[in-house]
Amino acid sequence: MKRYALALDLQDNPDLIKEYDEYHRAVWPDVINSIRDSGILSMVIYRFSNRLFMVMDVGDDFSFEKKGEMDANNEKVQEWETLMWKYQRAMPGSRPGEKWVIMDKIFEL
Repeated sequence: MKRYALALDLQDNPDLIKEYDEYHRAVWPDVINSIRDSGILSMVIYRFSNRLFMVMDVGDDFSFEKKGEMDANNEKVQEWETLMWKYQRAMPGSRPGEKWVIMDKIFEL
C-alpha cells in the first residue's frame, strides 16, 4: 500500500467554504464509487481556514493516470469537479489546470 498527501486551497470566502464543507458531508454516490473503483482504499480531507490537506492510501493497482482517465470518462465525476472548482483555487506554483498537488514527505517517525 502507498500513501499520498495532497494540498489544495479554497477561495478565501467564509460562505463558499461553508458550502464546500456541506457538499463534503454528502459526497455524491457516483463520486464515492469512482474513488473506490480507482484503487483508493482510504481518503481523508482536513481543512484549516481555506487550505485543504488530503491523505490517500491506495492499492498496488492505483495510478493517477488511470484515475484521471476514469474521471474524464465519468459524466457525474466531471459534473462534481466542475461544481467544486467554484470553491477551489490553484495552489501557488501549481501547473495550469492542476487542482490537488502532491506534497513531498519531509519527515516520518
